[in-house]
Amino acid sequence: MQNKEFIQKNVKNFYWKEEINCATTMMKILSKLYHIRLDKQIIDGALGLHGAGGFGAQCGLVEGGLIFLGILGKQHSLSNEEIVKLCYAYAQNFEKTFGSLSCTILRPQGFHPNNPPHLCESLTNKAVQFAIAYCEEKGFKTAI
Repeated sequence: MQNKEFIQKNVKNFYWKEEINCATTMMKILSKLYHIRLDKQIIDGALGLHGAGGFGAQCGLVEGGLIFLGILGKQHSLSNEEIVKLCYAYAQNFEKTFGSLSCTILRPQGFHPNNPPHLCESLTNKAVQFAIAYCEEKGFKTAI
């Protein structure tokens, strides 16, 4: 299965079957692709990282990617400074590619009580592909 199909299948599963937010979905898909186990504590800590609990602040897709970069960087024995630089460039490139880091701006229809669930499914597919391309550009190859 190619990465695009793998991503779409997993995003759909995590959103519609497991009801997992965007930040956790990002981290879980990347962890599968890179064969890195995520501790339960990381998953628990990401419970409110979907736009700061729906507040509309920083996008959970950005946050999930940044958390994963820290984990991946440590797995590859990068220094703290190198990881910080990777994260900075990731955020910069994410903003350039998607137009913002803000959930309120990125989320289709913003935040309204009558929004249907999982409005960011398409954006999530693109953001995961972006994260993989960024990691590969930095020399991190997926295990799948």
